[in-house]
Amino acid sequence: MAFKYTEALVTIASLNFDDVVNFYIDLLSKKPVIYIPNVYAEFHIPGMRLGIFQPKKTHASEFANSAKSTISLCLEVSNLEDAIAHITNLGYPPPGKISIASHGREIYAYDPDGNRIILHQGNSPSSKVI
Repeated sequence: MAFKYTEALVTIASLNFDDVVNFYIDLLSKKPVIYIPNVYAEFHIPGMRLGIFQPKKTHASEFANSAKSTISLCLEVSNLEDAIAHITNLGYPPPGKISIASHGREIYAYDPDGNRIILHQGNSPSSKVI
């Protein structure tokens, strides 16, 4: 028998809680809707919720010794160059070049903890703005 769920959200564990929360405040140009200092911050982004939490001390070693995250936050943007300029101005320029695929153009960037952010500009006019 399948279990029932009501929603899903993406969460990022960070030992650098303040730096990462401030990065996403600047990146998304909005403050979190839920904020508990040094514990949890939650942003509501069109189509999803993004939670950032400080791991409890008993779990901190799991994150301190782990490799880079395998989860990517993909943000659909209306103008890729503007998004690149914005994240570059925050001090986190994308290390690579724009890739072109059948579904649009994209570039990888990274937050202060090294979590991958994919900035994607689709070919369709319904692309959303960050």
